[in-house]
Amino acid sequence: MSTTHFTSLTDLASRALGGSVSAANDELFAQRENLIKPDAPLFDPADFGHKGKVYDGWETRRRRDEGGYDWAIVRLGAPGIVHGVVVDTAHFTGNYPPFVSVEAASIEGYPSLDDVLKAEWHTIVDKSAAVGDTANTYEVADRHRWTHVRLSIYPDGGVARFRVHGEVVQDPRFLGGTIDLLAAENGARLTDCSDAFYSSPANIILPGRARNMGEGWENSRRRNGGNDYAVFALAAPGAPRHVEVDTSYYVGNAPGWVRLSAIDSRRRHITDPTAWTEILERTAVQPDTRHRFLLNETEAYTHLRLDVYPDGGLSRLRLFGELDADALDAADVAWKSSELQSVSSAV
Repeated sequence: MSTTHFTSLTDLASRALGGSVSAANDELFAQRENLIKPDAPLFDPADFGHKGKVYDGWETRRRRDEGGYDWAIVRLGAPGIVHGVVVDTAHFTGNYPPFVSVEAASIEGYPSLDDVLKAEWHTIVDKSAAVGDTANTYEVADRHRWTHVRLSIYPDGGVARFRVHGEVVQDPRFLGGTIDLLAAENGARLTDCSDAFYSSPANIILPGRARNMGEGWENSRRRNGGNDYAVFALAAPGAPRHVEVDTSYYVGNAPGWVRLSAIDSRRRHITDPTAWTEILERTAVQPDTRHRFLLNETEAYTHLRLDVYPDGGLSRLRLFGELDADALDAADVAWKSSELQSVSSAV
C-alpha cells in the first residue's frame, strides 16, 4: 500500500458521478449504498440502533464459517481505466476486514444483476492487507476499461468508503454534435487551482445541478490581493460554443466577476501565460444566478482556465461545444485500445 497521485483522478464509483452499489452478499449492520457517498464518513459514538452501533459505511455480520468472505459490486458512474482504489475503513477499529481484494468487469449495455454476477471478472487488486480506521490505497496496473468493480473483504467487517480513481473513457458514439466539453462524466478533470479551502472546484463539473452550496467550489476570503482560479483538462479537444456559469446558492459569497481563457496544449505549452486565449472577457456575475454566455470560437482547445475576481464560489460550470475531427478519431482509438479482447456482453 502507498499513497499515490492517483487519488487526484476522478472517482469513477462516486454517487455524484452516477455510480451505484448494485449488490452485496450481506449488509446486516450498515447498508452497501454508503460505500460510494461522496462526502466523508461521519461517526457518532452515542448512535446505536436495534442491530448495534450505527456506522456510516458498509458492515457485514461476523462470519462463523471457514474460508468465506463478503463482497459488494459497484457499477461505475462512467466506464473508465482504473489507476487505483481506496478502501477507507474510517471509524472501523475492531470490526474492519484484515484483507481485501478488487475485481473488475466490462459489460456492454444495461445488464441485469444476474448478468453482472455471471460476467467475466478480472482481478485488479490481489488479496492484500488492510488496516483499521485508515484510507487504505492500492495501485492498479491494468489499463483496460471497466464498467463494474467488485470489492471483497476477508472474512467480514466494515468499510466506510470505496473510491475507484481513474480516467473516464467515453464511448465515441456519444461524442458527436454539441456536448459538455467540461463534464467529468465525459472525461474532463481538474488539473490545478489556487484555493479549495472549503470545497474543491472539481465539484463544479459534476453531473446535475448542485443541491446546496456544499456541492460546489468555495474558496477562502482573499485578504492579500490577486484572484482565485481553477484549470481544467477538457474531455477532449473541442471548439466552445457557449458557457454556463452557475452561482446558485452562493448568495453572499459569489464572485464579483469571472473570466475564461483556453489553450490547445497540442500546439502551445500550458505553462506559457502568453499562450492562453481569452474566450470570455472579465464579466460581472450575480449571486444565486444561472448565467449563460455565447462564445464566438472556431478554434479547438484542450484546457480551460476559470478566473474569479477577487474570490468566491460557483455551483456548476458548463462548456458546450463540438469535438474536432482529430479528437473524435483519438476518442475512437482510446475506446478500442482500452477494450478487453473478450468483453462480457449483456444488452
